[in-house]
Amino acid sequence: MSAKTIHSLVQSWETVRYELLNSRISDLNLRLAGSPVEPSVRRLYREMEAKGMRFKPDVYLTDGWGCPDRSPVIGIPFYLADERLARIEEEQTGEIEDGKRIMTLLRHEAGHAVNYAYRLWRRPSWEEMFGRFTRPYRDVFRPDHLSREYVKHISVYPYGRTYAQKHPDEDFAETFAVWLTPRSGWRTRYRTWPVMRKLLYVNGLMKEIRRRATEHPRVRHLRPVKSMTLLLADHYGKKAERYRRAARGYVDDRLREVFPPARGESLRPASALFRKLHSRLLERVVLWSELSEREAAAILRKLEIRADAMKLTYRPGQEGERIMDVVSLAVALALDYAYTGRLTG
Repeated sequence: MSAKTIHSLVQSWETVRYELLNSRISDLNLRLAGSPVEPSVRRLYREMEAKGMRFKPDVYLTDGWGCPDRSPVIGIPFYLADERLARIEEEQTGEIEDGKRIMTLLRHEAGHAVNYAYRLWRRPSWEEMFGRFTRPYRDVFRPDHLSREYVKHISVYPYGRTYAQKHPDEDFAETFAVWLTPRSGWRTRYRTWPVMRKLLYVNGLMKEIRRRATEHPRVRHLRPVKSMTLLLADHYGKKAERYRRAARGYVDDRLREVFPPARGESLRPASALFRKLHSRLLERVVLWSELSEREAAAILRKLEIRADAMKLTYRPGQEGERIMDVVSLAVALALDYAYTGRLTG
C-alpha cells in the first residue's frame, strides 16, 4: 500500500470520526438487528434454550451495560451495534469488549433478568441463600479476594472478579452466569468451595421454573438510544470525567485508610515511603499479581503521586506497620489491573 493511499485512508477515517462525534446518538439509526453484536445475543438465547429455559430477555441498546431495576430486560452499549462507533469507543476509553467479554456480561445480565422476570428475590429461600434483595447498594465496597463464598465471573474495575460480593442481586446474577456458561465446569471447579450450595440452589431453581411463564413484571427501557439526544462527543466528555472521578476516589480513599490524619512535628511524608520502598514493593507486586515490572511500577507511581498530592503523612516508628498496609494496597490494585487491564484516574 502506497503512502498516498494510507494518507487518504487516514483522512477518510478522520472525516467519518468527526461527523459521528458531532452527531446526536438518537440520529445514528442504531439497531440491534443486523448489528455486529446480534450474534452474541442469539448465542445467549441458544445457551438458555440448551438449559431448557422458556424465558428469553428482551435486549435493547442504551448507554451502557445493565438491567433497569426489577425490569427483565438487558441494556447493552450502543457502540457495539456499529463497528465505527466501537472504534471511537476504543479510541476514547482505551478498551472495547471482545466477543468473550460480551458473552460474560450478557450471561451476568441474563441472571438479573431471570431474577426480575420470575421475581425470585421474593422467595424466602432466595433471601436465605443470597441475602436481602432490598439491601442498599454501595458504590464502594471492600471485597475479600480470597473468599470462597462467591463465584468468580466478571471482572469490574476496581474490584477484580469479586463483583458477586457487592450485593445479593449481583451475587445471584454472577452465580447464574457461571451456571449458564457452557463447559464452565462449575461442579468440578467449585466442588470444595462453600459457594457450591449457591450453584446447586440455582441449578434446582432453574429446573423448577424453566418451563413456566414469567410473572409479567413491568418492562422498562432506561435511556434507549432513541431518547439519547446528546452529541456523541458530549457523551464521551461526560463519561471520561465520570470514570476519572470514580477511579481517583477509590485510590484516594484507600490511601487515606493506610495513612490516616496524624499530628506532630516529626511527621514523615507518605510519598517518601513509596520511594524508599520502591524495589521491595515492586518485587512483591510482580510476585503476587504476575504483572510485568513496567505495569507494577506504574501502579506504585500512581500511589506515590496521589499520596504526595494529598500530603499524607505517618508517624516515625510506624514504618513497619505502614509497609504491610502499602504492600496489601499495591497488590490489591495490581490484582484488579491484572483482571481488568485498566489503570485509570
